[in-house]
Amino acid sequence: MTSLPVSRTNLANLVITSLRDVLEQIGRPLPATIDETTLLFGKGALLDSLALVTMVVDLEQRLEEEHGLTLTLADDRAMSQRNSPFRSVGALVDYLEQLITEEHGRD
Repeated sequence: MTSLPVSRTNLANLVITSLRDVLEQIGRPLPATIDETTLLFGKGALLDSLALVTMVVDLEQRLEEEHGLTLTLADDRAMSQRNSPFRSVGALVDYLEQLITEEHGRD
């Protein structure tokens, strides 16, 4: 099994950093704890649709700048999944790992 070019911990940190930045931009208070169970989008979550789009764009840019990974996170595939990859930090990290595994496997 080949290892991913970015660890799960690094991916989670990227997602959390993007989330914090977006919350600060929109003037929302930061929750006391942000971890993989933190809800991003949906009922009772931290982000509305515009803030989610902002976070996704920011995350795509960070992945490219910091790790040389060019990924499209919000596409038909993501939107058609039964369980949204954007529902929580952990779900988004899972989705990132899946996309990176697919891309890395093509190298």
